[in-house]
Amino acid sequence: MRRDVFQAIADPTRREIINLVAYNPLNLNAIADNFDVSRPAISQHIKILTECGLISVKKQGRERYCEIQLEPLNEVAIWIERFRKMWEDRFSVIDDMLNEMQAQQNDNKEIK
Repeated sequence: MRRDVFQAIADPTRREIINLVAYNPLNLNAIADNFDVSRPAISQHIKILTECGLISVKKQGRERYCEIQLEPLNEVAIWIERFRKMWEDRFSVIDDMLNEMQAQQNDNKEIK
């Protein structure tokens, strides 16, 4: 099964794993200690994140350390950008309408 970055970030546990290893690599036990699920469940999440290219696992001695690979998140950023621009445009129209309404109210106050 081909996995993509959207599938990886769809799960809250995987998003939290990404947050945990974003700043420094952690071994599997250190990651698992942050969750109330079994170590095999965390290993399955790590496997999915690895398949999606968001995490790389490097062996150091007997330990396996997970490191973040942020490049695949660019795909999400590009997809979200279209919607951000759309909402920005809509909010701009609303801002213009509110400013116009405020100006009309100020004009009405001056007339009285």
